[in-house]
Amino acid sequence: MIGINRNLGFDRYSGLYLWASLIIVFSIWQPRLFPTSATVHSVAANRAVAAMLALGVMIPLIGGVFDLAIGATANLATLSAVLLITNGHSIAVAVIVAILIGALIGAINGFIVVRLRVGSFIATLGMASVLAAVQIIVTGNSQPRSPSNSTWTALTQTKVLGFQIIVLYMLIIAAVLWWGLRHTPAGRYLYAIGSSPEAARLSGVRVDFYTWMSLIASGTLAGIAGVLYASLSGPSLSYGPALLLPAFAAVFLGSTQFSPGRYNVWGSILAIYVLATGVKGLQLVTDVVWLDLMFSGGALIAAVAVAGGRQRAGAEAKRRELVRQEDHHDRSSMGEPSAPAGEDGSAALST
Repeated sequence: MIGINRNLGFDRYSGLYLWASLIIVFSIWQPRLFPTSATVHSVAANRAVAAMLALGVMIPLIGGVFDLAIGATANLATLSAVLLITNGHSIAVAVIVAILIGALIGAINGFIVVRLRVGSFIATLGMASVLAAVQIIVTGNSQPRSPSNSTWTALTQTKVLGFQIIVLYMLIIAAVLWWGLRHTPAGRYLYAIGSSPEAARLSGVRVDFYTWMSLIASGTLAGIAGVLYASLSGPSLSYGPALLLPAFAAVFLGSTQFSPGRYNVWGSILAIYVLATGVKGLQLVTDVVWLDLMFSGGALIAAVAVAGGRQRAGAEAKRRELVRQEDHHDRSSMGEPSAPAGEDGSAALST
């Protein structure tokens, strides 16, 4: 059975099989509504911002740091861009300022975590509350009107191969991030820090610097996502925090795909759209509003449980290997023959 699973890749590609199963089931269940180009394009565009936020969450998580302020950061960037445009500033200025706001928030988070030595969970959770207060101050707790500018809406709603261009932006960001994490020293250092900060520090890695940069990158991505959300859907006072849980669910679930046990770009993207497909299909069937929250919460619990189980299994396998090596060394030093595979319980019994 283990050999079959490995050959079919269930340990790495179960998300793809689940996605295909959901598509087949809902296509049969709702043949007139689900398997249509309109549904595909709608799901792809509507989840692009959530996918960007998931990637933003993933960057510091790789280094062992949480960013719980990313949703509030994106929300503030959205409202900042809209207010700047409605007050007569150019689209370029609004976009740049909103992204810089996100980067600045990330830099402040990094300062609190790295310099003040506040745990990232508490630091970014507190920052999310501060940003909610800033948002109320800036907007007067009143949602601003959406800019009536065709260039502004075209920023995300121009069609490319039938898809809104925001999907292309998301894929470009994902590809650049994947390349950076896989093929640059910064990406390798970040994974090393997440694995063992002290070991990375002893190896000469500037742990504080890369931790700080990861939070700046997260804030910057939140700023970009906030700008694109404003162009795609208009201003909102509450969408950002609502996307925080789906983002974390996608990243943890994605860590069970492609490279099990490691946070990775394409696993996170896959998880976003697997969850979106399930939610969309059930909404077409039942027409209830709480499915997204139910799916995201359940997926987060399941993903963390699976990821934790794999980590424990990996640790146990390493422990057994160390026991086997020590036993082999002891027998060799005493001139005794080595124990055959499986004698000490470290390998599977064979017939």
